[in-house]
This record gives sequence, C-alpha cells and structure tokens, in this order.
Amino acid sequence: MHTFRQILSVFLIAGLVPATPAFAQQRHVVDPSALAQAVAQRGAQQDSDRAAIREALNRPEVREAAQKFGVDVNRLETSIATLAGNDLTRAAATARQVNERLAGGDSSVVLSTTTIIIVLLVLIVLIVALK
Repeated sequence: MHTFRQILSVFLIAGLVPATPAFAQQRHVVDPSALAQAVAQRGAQQDSDRAAIREALNRPEVREAAQKFGVDVNRLETSIATLAGNDLTRAAATARQVNERLAGGDSSVVLSTTTIIIVLLVLIVLIVALK
C-alpha cells in the first residue's frame, strides 16, 4: 500500500507541475494593455499638473507677490518635480485657478487672486520644507 501511494503521488505531481505555470500565465486580473494605458494617463495628468503650476509661477503677478513675501520662485520651480499625489493635485488646482483668473484679465478680483497666489506659494513652500 505504501508503494502504491508513492507511485500515485509521483504521477499526480508530474501531472500538476507542467499545468500550473501554463494556467497561471493565461489568467490576468488586469489586462496588461489597460494597465499600461492607466499608467500613461496618470503620467500625462501629473505632467499637466506640473505644467499648470509652472505656468502660474512664471506669471509676473505671481513673481511680484513672491518677491514681496521673500519667497524664492526659482527654488519653488525646482521643487515642482518633487510634488506627487494629493499635494500635486491641490497645488495644480490652485494654479489653474490663478491661471484662469489672470489670463482673463480679471482685475476686479485683485484680493481674491492675491489670496490664491499666496495660498499656492505657501502650500508649495510648506510641502517642500516638510519633506
């Protein structure tokens, strides 16, 4: 009986070993092309967010406000690459608001625009300083 178990075990193992890798290779939880597309979209969104922040920091109004508060804009520009996740998303949303208001020539909301610029600059400085 002991010999029968050993022979049966050998046949079962021999039959299962080649089938396992083939079966595992056929099943994917996420389609590889969908995963690649999601990664590419995420990278494009982050690039877009960083571009919006750079655009806001390059505006003369923002540079003036930064200079008044003693903030080095060049240091901020170099730190944009380190932003990620929610910090990048929030900073980009604020930068887009600044860009929209300043591009539209909206001079009647000077206080609001200045407030947004200050918040953007302080947010970026805090993020860089805390990391």
